[in-house]
Parts: sequence; C-alpha cells; structure tokens
Amino acid sequence: MNILYLGDVMGNVGIETVEQHLPKLAKDNGVDFVIAQAENSTDGRGISVADFKRLLVAGVDFCTGGNWSLNLEEIIPYLSDPKEPIIRPANYPNGTPGLGYKYAKLPAGNILVISLLGNVVGRDSDKPTDNVLQTIDWILSQEKDTEKIATIVNFHGDYSSEKVVIGHYLDGRVTAVVGDHWHVPTADARILPGGTAHISDVGMCGVLESSLGITYSSVIPRWRNGVKTRNILETNGPRQLNGVIISTRNDGLATSIKHIRQLF
Repeated sequence: MNILYLGDVMGNVGIETVEQHLPKLAKDNGVDFVIAQAENSTDGRGISVADFKRLLVAGVDFCTGGNWSLNLEEIIPYLSDPKEPIIRPANYPNGTPGLGYKYAKLPAGNILVISLLGNVVGRDSDKPTDNVLQTIDWILSQEKDTEKIATIVNFHGDYSSEKVVIGHYLDGRVTAVVGDHWHVPTADARILPGGTAHISDVGMCGVLESSLGITYSSVIPRWRNGVKTRNILETNGPRQLNGVIISTRNDGLATSIKHIRQLF
C-alpha cells in the first residue's frame, strides 16, 4: 500500500494547490490513501467545515491536526465524530473537545491515524498538554487488539530533537512518524532500523516565496523594528506542494519513504 502524507495546507492557495495537483500526483504514484495536515487551511488559522469538505473532494482521505485545530468552533462536531476523517492532537488535556486518533476503514483494512502535539514556540507555548510519550503509549496499548494494516503518527512541533526522538521511540511499533509544523521540509526521510518511516518535517502546500506562507512584508518590520503587525497570507507567486509517499508491508511497517517536492 502507498500512503501519501501532504504537509501543512496553508490557506486557500494551499487548498487550490492540492485541488489542482493531487489527482495527478496520486495517480502517477499509485497512491491508495491520502492524509493532509489541515490545521492551517482556513486563513492559516484552523479549518472550516467548507474547507475540510473541499479537501475531501480534492482527494484527501484524512486530515490531521495541530495547535490551530480548535480555532474555529464549527469544526468541533467533526473532530468529535469518530466517523469523520479529521483529528486534533491527542495529548490535549482531558475535557478538550474532539478526538486525537481515529480509524480510516479501507477495503484492505483499518488505518489508525494519530496526531500528537510537541513543543511549539510563540503564542501557544504555554498551553497545557499531556506527556506526549505517555499519551502515545496509552493509545497504542488501547488499540493493540484492533486489526490494522497501518498506523500513521503525525507529530506537530517545533523542536527537531523531539521529532527525532519520538521517531526512534516508536520505531518498529508504527508504520510512520511524520513531523510537520515548520512548513520547511527536512532532508532526513528514511526507514529507521525497526521498520518505521520517519521525517522530521514534511513541508507545506502553498506559496513558495513566503515566510511559511506569510508575506515577507508582514514579518520583516515586526522582526527588524518591533512593529506590531498581523500575519498576512501570501497569495501570489510560484506554489509548492510537499509530501511523503510511504510504502507499507504486510506486517504494518514500512518498506520505503520518498519525499515529494513539486513547484508550480
């Protein structure tokens, strides 16, 4: 089985990029299942119901989450419904609305998809989260008796050390650990010794000439002169689509991981 994981879909231009280029990418690579990081899909801050449905129509089968997942209240019923293919981070404290892991049911079998939130800098750095390694241990223990053909773990965080460590921590226990949140792809996609595919950061889908999808003009004055500015999404210029294709084997581990970077 070939699983495509698309990096952070950044705003409307990111959705358009997926709509325009995912069908050919999936066909050319024999992709069986598509996952996309969707927490930035609506204006870079959360995901609306309409944009969630746009991604599904475009060919995305499942949406993972991050620190912006709960920003728009309208998506919470979908996050809370086990049948809707969208999740928020699983290590938010008890009582947080939504689910952090769900199954996708395919003719070939079940795929378990899990989102986890690592440390993030800036406005969300002080938000409480449960211990991420204890959380994933609990989930895998709870789901050990459910038959599945793959387990994909999304790790959304800033620290490369965390991303590398959790990959090795889960090596041989899950199909893949895919890092995101940076919006900049790393050059470390590989199969770990125990058979788990890993990449520290998969990158993003959106405008190439930007600061992680944001205009340079809204970032540089804030950095250089301390001017208070709002992030403005970049909508002009060449676009990029980043992802990884993970090939699986019968025991639920991985045989290969290939980074995809397309410029348009």
